[in-house]
Amino acid sequence: MSTPKQIVEETIQQNRVVVFAKSYCPYCKKAKALLTSLDIQFASIELDLDPQGADIQDYLLEKTGQRTVPNIFVAQKHLGGSDDLAKANEDGTLQKLLAN
Repeated sequence: MSTPKQIVEETIQQNRVVVFAKSYCPYCKKAKALLTSLDIQFASIELDLDPQGADIQDYLLEKTGQRTVPNIFVAQKHLGGSDDLAKANEDGTLQKLLAN
């Protein structure tokens, strides 16, 4: 069984965009809807449905300083939450990260 650190790091390495989320979170749904509307493929790990979800969230706090969800990574870089994603889309940062 993989450790929470392995799950996070491997998921970030293997996917251009990763959303660590909770299935009931409206901000997570908003972030995923924005990515879908932009036709950007992403991996999503639903922390409330994953048996190691709490431990994964603890590791994300250690890694990023952010405990809240969604916790979004683009091109192996920590972007932040839903508002950060929307801002990155508006100012072109998201497209620049995806172009690299």
